[in-house]
Amino acid sequence: MGDFSSGHMIYLLNGLMWTVLLSMLAMLLGGIAGFAVMLARISQRRWLRRISLGYVQIVQGTPLLIQMFLMYFGLGVAGIEVPALVAAALAMMIYSSAYLGEIWRGSVLSIDNTQFEAAETLALTRWQSLVDVILPQALRIATPPTVGFTVQLVKNTSLASVVGFLELTRSAQVINNSLFEPFLVFGIAAVLYFAVCYPLSLWSRILERKLNAGRRQA
Repeated sequence: MGDFSSGHMIYLLNGLMWTVLLSMLAMLLGGIAGFAVMLARISQRRWLRRISLGYVQIVQGTPLLIQMFLMYFGLGVAGIEVPALVAAALAMMIYSSAYLGEIWRGSVLSIDNTQFEAAETLALTRWQSLVDVILPQALRIATPPTVGFTVQLVKNTSLASVVGFLELTRSAQVINNSLFEPFLVFGIAAVLYFAVCYPLSLWSRILERKLNAGRRQA
């Protein structure tokens, strides 16, 4: 046992850095995959809509923790060794793609269908209508819930500790194992999580207020 030192704080900050990195990877990769899920969910091809719906239901119907285990231990049993960061990023990419895909699908479908009809009168293809007319409007609606989901994603990175990834929660566990000061160590970790998540939550509320103000003015 010993006292909490600057070295321990640096260790926690290093874990916070990996937490932020994992969150960014999950949002970037999950955003790309989520956009594909959104397109599939609103596709005119029935089989594609069914496949994407099944994907969303499976991902949303299983805990992220189980998905972490499958990516790390499951692939390992299959003979595919992956680093903890890669396994955690893949699991969180799959997780975030399903939720982001549904958030964005709902935002697109909230746009009045007359917008598509107006685009068709301009001889725009469905893809051109989506990119030039629908998505710019849906973006305003999708931004607040997307930012809100990002906050949840940052906090969910703590689950990566179960596969040995040295993010903030895992770093706190390592320090606590030597200091036996759980209230102090995990309290500091909580403050660090709050320092990352609160600005995002605040931004989400500001965006939501601006969006609601824009609707009232309209």
